Amino acid sequence: MNKEQKILLSEGKLLPILEEFYSIQGEGFNTGQAAWFARIGGCDVGCRWCDVKESWNAESCPPVPADQIIRNASIYPAKSIVITGGEPLLYNLAYLTKGLHEMGIRIFLETSGSSQLTGEWDWICLSPKKESPPLMEIFEKASELKVIIEDLPDFDWAEENAVMVGDDCYLYLQPEWSISESMIPLIVKYIQAHPKWRISLQSHKYMHIP
Repeated sequence: MNKEQKILLSEGKLLPILEEFYSIQGEGFNTGQAAWFARIGGCDVGCRWCDVKESWNAESCPPVPADQIIRNASIYPAKSIVITGGEPLLYNLAYLTKGLHEMGIRIFLETSGSSQLTGEWDWICLSPKKESPPLMEIFEKASELKVIIEDLPDFDWAEENAVMVGDDCYLYLQPEWSISESMIPLIVKYIQAHPKWRISLQSHKYMHIP
């Protein structure tokens, strides 16, 4: 990457993009809604059960002009975009979100909350990770809290995070995909006892869509 590209990257006018595609949101509150997805490369967390490990290395993702991402999202009838990763907040997203809003596109963020929030968002899905807990400013602005459940201690981790978000934040427990069959019964039982929580299933994987 040359000097000019590095400047544009710092300004958020270039972003390392692993992939873009039009699909249906499979998780959390907005499950079932069509959206354009932009997966930004680079991650400072590195969960061992991550199903998109190829997104960790930003250097393997080509730098794409933010204006091109905006144009791509505007083509489709849903007029909404999910910014995911990797960890999107490693980058300045103010330029991207401003341009998307100017095109009348709703913007949904998927983040671990480990880095400073930039940009203006219509919805923030916070998925906290023990390896790098969220910043307090992200808790305060989260629209939904989605905690991945891999073992029993994760229920305690979920409760620790639930007290940090606002009263209007939706709470979700989501089974780690590779052991979902064994975790779903535990999550169901937990939610029955703690009905403030909802279950999130990765329905796109059941439908075999991206």
